[in-house]
Order: sequence, then structure tokens, then C-alpha cells
Amino acid sequence: MAHDLSRRAVLAAGGALALSAAAGVPASASAIWQSRLVRYDRWGRLAYEQDAEGNRIPDFSHAGYRNGERPIPHVPVVKTIRPIEGDNTAHVQAALDEVAALPRARRGALLLLPGVYPVAGTLYVRASGTVLRGSGDGEDPAGNTIIKATGNNPKDRDVIVAGGAAGGGWTGEVPGTRTDITTDFVQVGAREFAVADPGSLRPGDNIVITHPCTEEWLKAIDYGGHDVGPPWKVGEHPLIYNRYVREVSGNVVKIDVPVFNHLDRALSPSFLYKWDRAGLVTQVGVERLRVDIEYHGDPEQDEDHAYNAIVLLRTEDSWVRDCTMLHFTQAGVATQETTRATVENCRAVDPVSIVTGSRRYNFNTYVYSQQVLFRDCYAYKARHAFVSNGHSTVSGVVFLRGTSEYALNSSEGHRRWSQGLLFDGHKDVDPHYDYTLGLYNRGRYGTSHGWSAAHSVAWNCDVSTSRLIVQKPPTAQNYAIGCHGTITGDGPFAQPAGYIEGANQPGLLPPSLYQAQLLDRLRP
Repeated sequence: MAHDLSRRAVLAAGGALALSAAAGVPASASAIWQSRLVRYDRWGRLAYEQDAEGNRIPDFSHAGYRNGERPIPHVPVVKTIRPIEGDNTAHVQAALDEVAALPRARRGALLLLPGVYPVAGTLYVRASGTVLRGSGDGEDPAGNTIIKATGNNPKDRDVIVAGGAAGGGWTGEVPGTRTDITTDFVQVGAREFAVADPGSLRPGDNIVITHPCTEEWLKAIDYGGHDVGPPWKVGEHPLIYNRYVREVSGNVVKIDVPVFNHLDRALSPSFLYKWDRAGLVTQVGVERLRVDIEYHGDPEQDEDHAYNAIVLLRTEDSWVRDCTMLHFTQAGVATQETTRATVENCRAVDPVSIVTGSRRYNFNTYVYSQQVLFRDCYAYKARHAFVSNGHSTVSGVVFLRGTSEYALNSSEGHRRWSQGLLFDGHKDVDPHYDYTLGLYNRGRYGTSHGWSAAHSVAWNCDVSTSRLIVQKPPTAQNYAIGCHGTITGDGPFAQPAGYIEGANQPGLLPPSLYQAQLLDRLRP
């Protein structure tokens, strides 16, 4: 049920009313309403309500570069090059390696002057503190930097990889640091719990929390929630969180970012360990360039070309901003083994591929992607424009003010218990599919995707010419609050409806949940 907002509460909310006006919400107090589950209290702070199972909307505000607490830096240029004739792969890579060879404190941006840079291989931004920067992402080479990805050797390659090499997740356990979490029920959204032995833990330690995928947990979630296809198996989908220790007090550990699922010892004995951070690359970015992948033939058939345009791989505090990516098979920007990243003001358009599975995921969070913020990005002709495609190791991902045009399928949690996804101000334009946003059960689709999202939120989204499907997973909840269009629990596979509030009702306060949560967290 919506709650009326008094003038005192509006004023106390630290400019929330001004934010609502900026977002196009009517400014009159009588038109403004708040969700029952997240609302401003009498002191202007956000207050949360939980249901009988302990489900509540978590704090998503830690997504993005440096957990959203600092802006993306403008890194000074330390080297500048212009294009040469022929394949530029070695030419650009040599310049990147020259920057990487500098002492850490002296690294910075490699600036690519305007022009077309044919690239037949992959460009690697390997060293911490290095940025690949173009001169603009427009189509005119006179004033912009165009990476022209040519050929398909090796087959299905990535054009630009910022970060390290795939390392199998965060499995590098520092010996002697593993300890059990002894709190019986760590609620979704919680940031502290007791452990058996805190002796090796110190503030600032990078830890990995694991909730094993046990028979008991699988039974509680109906083995993924599908009647046809193989059920999920023990060990396949542990819940894993990459976190920092903030405080240790006795046996109680406080972490920097909340967990996005209940850690229930009755279903699975969770534990943590200190991560060795092997192969991790930090403070890398790709900026202000255009990746145009060369193709030949039918754009809905040809796949003889590069697969992904830009990939953030095994990074922390990384970014992609002000870039345009065209003609990829799968993703314009993809993340993997990446935390605290921002993808900002980017356009992933005109994918070239067969219109089928594993293709046209224009902005794609793959395995071990957490605290990733996509802000003000645009997708065109996607199957899954903004998507979590990395199962139970993906959480804390925010899609803020994303626009998907001519969608051929839905933006969504895609498979196998992705958690803590926030679609905030998402908009679909001229969709070409029945539903274009989904926090739901995908049943036998794909590799028995089943419950594709849990503890996830669609907030103030506009799917007015299609449908938003929100369904309730066992032991968890999904939410659609203040969204416009047909908001329903009626999906391709029958499951209970999720929490739906204020459908097609203008004036939701705050208009952006992510921004409100960030302001609330950073207020003294």
C-alpha cells in the first residue's frame, strides 16, 4: 500500500523532492507516493520493511567504481599515438605495453588520436592504472577513434580486454584463513555475522564468502523450479560474495557490502576465507572510442567475426565510458570476475548474429560479476539488452536509466539464481517481443535456467508497450515497484507472482532507488 508523504518528510529527505522533479515526477506533494517497503522516515532516512520470511529490499548503493563513493578519475595522458597503415594490433599493443612498463605511479592513459585503427587481433589493457582512451566514439574518423575489428582469427575473439586472465573465480584461498559463519540466519541485506575463528581477520582484508550448494538448499528452492530438464545438482551453484572486512569485534565480522541472499545454516553451512587476489588488475578503463566489428553478409546470419567488443576481466575498480560498440555477436560490454565496475554512457547497437541463444546480450554480466553499475546506457536490437548471464556468482548489479530499443527478447536475470539485480528507471522503446523485462522463472529454457533472479527489483521502469514479469522464488522475493506497463506474475512458467506495488501510478518517491540509497549511505 502506498503511503502519503508529508511536507516535513519531503524536506527531511535531503532534496528527494527535487530529485523527483528532475526525473519527471510531478512536483505536487499530493501526487507523490512511497513504497511500503522502502520509504523515508521522519528523520529523512530510508526505512525498510520485511515480510514474514525475512525478505526485504537490499541496499544496492555499493555498485560501481569504488562502490559509488568516488567519481571515475580522469587519468592523465602519458602516451599518444595515431593509426598506421594495415593491421594496428601490434602497434596499439606495443604502446599499451610501454605504458604498462612504467612504474605504477607514473602510468596513465594511452590516447589514440582520431582515425581508423584496423585491428585483426585482441588489444589487452593488462596493467593496473592503465587506460585506453580514444578521441571520441562517433562515426567520423576525422574527429573520432574507430577500432575496426577485422577478420575472425582466432574465432570468436574479444576485441578489447581490460584486466587479467580468467582465473576460475575467487578460489585463491590464503592458507589458515578459512572459518565458518556461525550465525544461524544471516538475512538478505545484512552486513555482519559471527564466525567461529576471527583470529586471522583484519579490517581491510579481501574475503570470499561461500554458501555451498547443498541438497537441503536445492530442496528448499525446488531444485531450480522446473519440471522438465535436468534439476540443478549439489555443488553446481554456490552463493559466493567478494567482500572486504570493515570491522572485527570479538567473533562478529562486519563487511563492506551486504549479502544478497539469506545465508541459512539450516540449509547450508557458510564459510569465508581471505582471498589472495592473484591476477587481479585494478584501476583500468576504456574510454571515448568506437569498436566497429567488420562483418559480411546477412546481419541476422553472419557470425564470421569478433564475438565481444569490450570485456572487463578479473578487475576491481574498472570502467568503460563514452564508447559505442557495433556488430558484435554476443556483447558490446561484458564483465567477468569483476567487482566495483562502472559502464557509463555507452551504446551497444546493431549486433550481427543469428537471433538465438548466447547471442545479442548487449550489456552482459557474466560469471563472478558483483557491484557492477551500468548507467545511462543504450541497447539496440538486443535479445537480452541488460542481463545477468552468470548464475549464482552474480549479484549487486544495477542497471540505472538503461534504454533498450527494438528489443527482441527481455532484459532480465537470465539463469540459475542471480541475486540482487536492480533495474532502476529502465525503459523499453518500440519492443518486438511480448515481454521485455523479467525477474522470473525461466524453467527449461537454455540449460534449465529455472529461477533466474532472486531478491531483485524493478523500480520505476517503463515497459508501457510490453510486459514486465515478476515472480516469487521459494525462500526469496522479487519486486516491481512503481513500474509502468503490464506488470504481471504471469510468465512462461507458472509460479507465484512477486511483489507488485504502484503499477502505472506516477509520482514514486524516490524516483531512483539506487541514487536514494547512495545518498542515504553517504550522509553523515
